[in-house]
Amino acid sequence: MASNVIELNPVTHITAGYTGVPGARTFYLQMRKGSTMISLLVEKEQVAALAQSVLQLIEHLDQNFPAVSTAPLPRNMALEHPINPLFRVGQMGLGYDQERYLLVLVAQEVPTAEDDDEEDEEPEVESESGGVVRVWASRGQMEAMARHAAEVVKQG
Repeated sequence: MASNVIELNPVTHITAGYTGVPGARTFYLQMRKGSTMISLLVEKEQVAALAQSVLQLIEHLDQNFPAVSTAPLPRNMALEHPINPLFRVGQMGLGYDQERYLLVLVAQEVPTAEDDDEEDEEPEVESESGGVVRVWASRGQMEAMARHAAEVVKQG
């Protein structure tokens, strides 16, 4: 299962966005650490829920664990091209690493129905448990992503 887990700890960039025209938009989460860029396919509703959850978590953290960093918020929140999604996200979770003052986002792949029907000689490891991406980011990075994501949702 470990081969299905990708960790970007910490990321240098995280954003949400879409491609396409109204009514036919495709939404993505995208994160980068150095030269490694990962794009994940998400639903519009997932982007909205993530934005709201991140902002609520940051508000809670600001009240209970004041931030130690005053790093400027990222400004360029555009998706980078080409966009080649690694997988479609089924579930997401948020956490906080109190020792490092980083938020963690965990995205899990949607299990596909065809995985159960395949009778190939070489089963794919990823189809058995699905992929997982874990991303650590600062409060500022996550807040910028969440505020941008909320605007993206309003647009589409």
